[in-house]
Amino acid sequence: MTANLRPINIQELRQLLATIDREQNKIQELLAYLGYALRSIGNIKQLLELVPLIASNLTEADGGILLLFKHQDPRHLQSVHCIDRQGRPIESIQIALERAYQEGYIESEASWDRRIGIEVGFHTQVFGAPILLGQSSHGRLYVYSRDPSYTWNHHRHRLVRLIADQTALGLENTSLALVVQEKKRQDQQLEISAEIQHQLFPHNFPQIPGVQIAAKYYTADRVGGDYYDFIAVPTGNRWAFVIGDVMGKGVPAGLIMTMTRGMLRSEVLNGHGPARILEHLNQIMYDDLDRSRRFVTLFYSEYDAIAQTLTYSNAAHMPALLWRYQSKKLQTLDTIGSIIGLAPNSTYEQEQVQLLPGDVVFFYTDGITDASNAYGTRFDEENLRLAIQKACNRSGCNAESILEEVFKAVHNFIGLPQKTADDMTIMVLQVLR
Repeated sequence: MTANLRPINIQELRQLLATIDREQNKIQELLAYLGYALRSIGNIKQLLELVPLIASNLTEADGGILLLFKHQDPRHLQSVHCIDRQGRPIESIQIALERAYQEGYIESEASWDRRIGIEVGFHTQVFGAPILLGQSSHGRLYVYSRDPSYTWNHHRHRLVRLIADQTALGLENTSLALVVQEKKRQDQQLEISAEIQHQLFPHNFPQIPGVQIAAKYYTADRVGGDYYDFIAVPTGNRWAFVIGDVMGKGVPAGLIMTMTRGMLRSEVLNGHGPARILEHLNQIMYDDLDRSRRFVTLFYSEYDAIAQTLTYSNAAHMPALLWRYQSKKLQTLDTIGSIIGLAPNSTYEQEQVQLLPGDVVFFYTDGITDASNAYGTRFDEENLRLAIQKACNRSGCNAESILEEVFKAVHNFIGLPQKTADDMTIMVLQVLR
């Protein structure tokens, strides 16, 4: 057989190698372009339409078909792209495949293989390759030829598989890009929500004769469920001091907190006492809280600047703590009352205490006593009482220094910058000596 072969001179050999080299470079450049295009963030639909076109051109086939599945399930079709080698859509095949899917003829990838064979013609050669991400199939890529002399060789098989792999990477990158964009959108919304919530908190403490006020709020997330407020009562020289906590944290808790603030402020304008205000607030909010499966604890008090009395009612919040300047001892301010939103007709008690010069009222949320260190040990109420006693007994103490001293004690205990599990809020009312 070798005797029948015509000898090839050096020049012909160089020309043949150059031709092969040019074709290889063309293929490599086209594959590189496809890979770059699919990895780029852009119009993925238009890029996917190029996949069957490039596949049919590189393999010198008559046309290409790209199927994409929903949820990596061949029984659920996402899209079909059918294009011939000249770049013309093959609508008849696309319509037939979509009809077969809608009529329930497709149960597996093998079903698609059979249906493709039927639609392109029984005497047509078809080759298909899965579009795999890990072990999950996101679709299939087919090329077909009606030329009887056309052969499927290893080189063509390899090209189709390479294009299918590039398509899979493009889909993965697009999915990741969408996740990043969605995360960015959510972050922007959280920033807006946090800013709105920040604006709702008091920025200027009321100027009440004979008292000093301090308050601070640390949120476990950008948006939190703790709430504190100072509200001018319309009758008499009185101010409401309110602190509350919505079950949970994050945006849902922040929304409930905003709703609570608005409704409570409306109730205060009616001029009722603390117990009646909590009863009305519970009745108004019950349906919404019941549907959202969230609850609110709230300690509501009113300070009379003339009589220097504090009238209060508690809806299952952490009791306020009163430090008596004369005795240097702490006492608890609490009343019986259920969580806001627990039952539609809850009733609440109210009490009144006479404040004296130098006395300090300390309001807080459970994020303070529930704060835990690296060993899981809680700060608890005992440590809080010790911190308050220490801060109030300091010479020249004022509301701001008491607040800072207690927060410092909490931070030292849990070992910041360890992230806190819950929001933490403190509000201090001190009667001047």
